[in-house]
Amino acid sequence: MDQNNLDAIRRAAMNMLTRRDYSQHEISQKLKAKGYAGHEIKPVIASLAQEGLINESRFTENFIYWRRGRGYGPVRISMELQTRGIAAEIITEFLQITESFWDEAARKVWQKHFRGRAPADYHERMKQMRFLQYRGFTREQIESVLGNE
Repeated sequence: MDQNNLDAIRRAAMNMLTRRDYSQHEISQKLKAKGYAGHEIKPVIASLAQEGLINESRFTENFIYWRRGRGYGPVRISMELQTRGIAAEIITEFLQITESFWDEAARKVWQKHFRGRAPADYHERMKQMRFLQYRGFTREQIESVLGNE
């Protein structure tokens, strides 16, 4: 491996990390897209992770906070984290927020989108349920908002 190439990969990764946190998988994908070889990327990412510059736990916590603030539920957030290469154990650890918290989050999203109007008929109820389901809330959380009719 050429030291100049490793330095270039590290610089490229550091430039990305100055803007926001990334998972190891995301950084790897972005570096591959820039044309760097996978076998050269791995040691650089391992080095950055060892130095604490790439931290999967910190990334996960920040990502959950950001997506939660955008009105997304635990199911959707979990799927998005999985596509970013985060291990299931880390996702589970950070999504372990009380059930009442997610119920309240679902209620806020519903309130904002539907202005607190309860569904008048079956079709409106299904529409509201689909919306909350798309946002990543569980059936139990949706039923806590819409009532169990």
